[in-house]
Amino acid sequence: MRNDGKKRNSGCPVTYGLDTFGDRWSLLVIRELLLRGKKTYGDFLAADEGISTNILADRLKHLEAEGIIVKSRDPDNRRSFTYSLTQKGRDLAPIILEIIIWSGMHDKRPHARRNVLKKINKDREGFEASLRSPQD
Repeated sequence: MRNDGKKRNSGCPVTYGLDTFGDRWSLLVIRELLLRGKKTYGDFLAADEGISTNILADRLKHLEAEGIIVKSRDPDNRRSFTYSLTQKGRDLAPIILEIIIWSGMHDKRPHARRNVLKKINKDREGFEASLRSPQD
């Protein structure tokens, strides 16, 4: 994904974040895990945005290599894998919430989803804490 030799050369924290999790598809995989409880390759493929198989495979490998997600054998189907967020991945919760809040202020499309925004506005601290705690 980012094998151009320029990764993190500047020492800039924004660059580090963007290199680690800052592309559209990585953020959507993180969203699926964090907010929607998705865990499998098929779950991610079924997301509304329509990620392609080669991009999904690349992003999963990258997020795993960066320590954002962990891949494990599916206990119900030993031929499959499940994915979950590490603590490092769950620590992205405030960033995802800020993106949702920003979008809620600026996305005026009539079909814009606002259900998570309502939960955040009702109890941000509690909602964020629930996302940051380990999920089983």
